[in-house]
Amino acid sequence: MSEMLSVDPYVFLAIIGMAFVTILTRVSGFVLARSFAIEGRTKAALEAVPGSVLIAIIVPTVFATGPAETIASLITLILASRLPFIFAVFGGVGSVVVLRILLAG
Repeated sequence: MSEMLSVDPYVFLAIIGMAFVTILTRVSGFVLARSFAIEGRTKAALEAVPGSVLIAIIVPTVFATGPAETIASLITLILASRLPFIFAVFGGVGSVVVLRILLAG
């Protein structure tokens, strides 16, 4: 049992090193951003990054899963364009559940 709980020192150092590099890249981004005036197209591009990352994660899932998920994503998109975000989330989750039940039987 104690062998299962032991950690190889090289694995431990690799984990610590990866954590350090991750923190360093995040902190350096904030430090560099403070020293430059970000305006115009650069500011617009940086503000669009979170949405584009979200789309890059969602779109492959929409088309790689079944018809219930694809239809539910369209429902969620319509709800998000007309309602507050939280209602779109609940509507999307609810529509997946209902569509899975309806399309499975």
